[in-house]
Amino acid sequence: MLPKNYRLKNKHAFTATYKIQNSFYKNGIIMFVGKKSDNISNPKIGFVVSKKTHKRAVKRNRLKRLMRESIRLIIKNNFDFKNTQSIIFVGKSQALGKSFDEIDNSIKLLLKEIN
Repeated sequence: MLPKNYRLKNKHAFTATYKIQNSFYKNGIIMFVGKKSDNISNPKIGFVVSKKTHKRAVKRNRLKRLMRESIRLIIKNNFDFKNTQSIIFVGKSQALGKSFDEIDNSIKLLLKEIN
């Protein structure tokens, strides 16, 4: 599970990150990146998979779990987020049937776009 100090929780934070319109797409996953700030220690990370992606909650939750686990491992390896304030990962239908390795590689490629 993602540590509490890394979780993006409230609706205001999500909408503020979306409004910046700084996004990247790779293999069915969209990454929205919030403002860069010098005084922030940890980025806040959120995960979204909408009902339009798939009707079944089981499928949506599996995709979110895979994305969360990938980020958890990246954080564990001390990845430098370059003072990013918030990140939102949005799963699309192209990412539903993929394995953990494919999702992990997609997220790593997206995070390289920050740097």
